[in-house]
Amino acid sequence: MEAMCHKEPSAVVHFETMPAYQGDDLVGDIRVLHRVFWSYYHCIRAFRHCKPIVQVDGTHLYGKYKGCLLVAVSQDGNNNIVPIVFAIVEGETSDAWHFFLSNLRQHVVTRDGVGLISDRHESINAAVERSNGAWSPPRAFHMFCIRHIESNFLRKFKAPYLQKLVVNIGYSRTVREYEVRYQRLRERGEAYTNWLN
Repeated sequence: MEAMCHKEPSAVVHFETMPAYQGDDLVGDIRVLHRVFWSYYHCIRAFRHCKPIVQVDGTHLYGKYKGCLLVAVSQDGNNNIVPIVFAIVEGETSDAWHFFLSNLRQHVVTRDGVGLISDRHESINAAVERSNGAWSPPRAFHMFCIRHIESNFLRKFKAPYLQKLVVNIGYSRTVREYEVRYQRLRERGEAYTNWLN
């Protein structure tokens, strides 16, 4: 961590450690890395010029070291994906997401009115709930990723012919456009719109 801060003095790095044990005995002078959050100065600066949208997701790490890599990205005016922050945590737990989202809010996403896009993972929802309003209206608006909704819809109903309509409902730009598409789906079966609600 110190090496990264030395090479990149404007980087934000926040980490948490835990005591080390050998068997049941506490090893007094050793700490073990528990979680680490970081963002590079250029990523932080780039976000100032991005759309007010942040998408978060996690992926499991495999191999010698276990845990999860959490990432937040945004989008610039040309629809390019801009990575803004990273974290390595113990797993996709409520505590890990709270650590990640708190640091993201404190160090990078400092403006209000931002959309937070995530999958429907309960640990993210729980972390948003305990953020003391940092990720709630009017400071932020938590939204679900339309691609995750699409795949969950397909898994539930096995109706690929309705997949595009579900995505288009999510991408509606006006209330009227949304209502027309929603009604079209409802005409195919109320079970679809009930699930979508």
